[in-house]
Amino acid sequence: MTTLVEEFLVHVRHERGQAAHTQRTYAALLGRFSDWAARQSIVQPRDVTFSHLMQFLEAERNRPVTGPGRGKAKPGAAPRKLSSSSLYLQVAALRAFFRFCAEEGFVKQDPTENLSLPRRWKQLPKAMSREEIERLLTPPTEATPAALCDHAVLEVAYASGLRLSELRGVRLEQLHLDSGFLTVVGKGGKERVVPVGKVAQAALRRYLEAARPALVTPKTPSFVFLTQRGTGFAHVTLWLRIKQSVARAGIRRNITPHMLRHSFATHLMENGADLRVIQELLGHTSISTTEVYTHVAGKRLRDVHDRHHPRAKG
Repeated sequence: MTTLVEEFLVHVRHERGQAAHTQRTYAALLGRFSDWAARQSIVQPRDVTFSHLMQFLEAERNRPVTGPGRGKAKPGAAPRKLSSSSLYLQVAALRAFFRFCAEEGFVKQDPTENLSLPRRWKQLPKAMSREEIERLLTPPTEATPAALCDHAVLEVAYASGLRLSELRGVRLEQLHLDSGFLTVVGKGGKERVVPVGKVAQAALRRYLEAARPALVTPKTPSFVFLTQRGTGFAHVTLWLRIKQSVARAGIRRNITPHMLRHSFATHLMENGADLRVIQELLGHTSISTTEVYTHVAGKRLRDVHDRHHPRAKG
């Protein structure tokens, strides 16, 4: 079973071009299934039945809570209920794996054929207010390389709605500042063109001219944004820098990595941008993923109306 899971992960990486995060998620979820199957003496995927899958998902749902970093159940802990989102991911991973096994002839019949995905509640994305954005994007008073880099990162993130992985992966050859856009390689290796507004262009030019040369070393790659060691940013490092910028701006509430992207989309929606255009800019495959911003924008506009319109409360 483990060998086929590894083959599937290679297929996901090279044939389907899935994002690194998706690959890691599949590896973790299918690793748990392989461990469970081994305990049930199930060696080959062809031995797995629909009944086995239901038993596994039930075992996952009732897996005991583990202590932080210990991997052991807390004494007297109540069984943890698997959230619908976690269950959705587990079922999606199993379906993708066994579909691959069926296509490659490792199983005669796909046991997940009648395994439906559970319903997922859509959580409305949280956006920053315009006042918070203005505070966060205030130009730095000290023109150090790190400060100019952080400011350019924030301006581009909000101006273009990039994912964190896309932001740290932008290379010099992808910038077309004279034309006001940059090209991005997003999920699944898909390339798209996104605009860069004049304010973000100015922040980028200032960083590229006055700061980036001071960060460059003989081994520096062509990433636009560089650490103080002249290397590209790791995901965690870039997010830490953004969190530090949020704290310096005096914004007290918790800000997640996606909130600048959500703010980009929500503010466009509030200003009347077409939903299909926002879908294209965000790089969403399905319009249904983008539609959530109509609910966010609508709620925010109602809140403003309720606070300020003299007739809103009768």
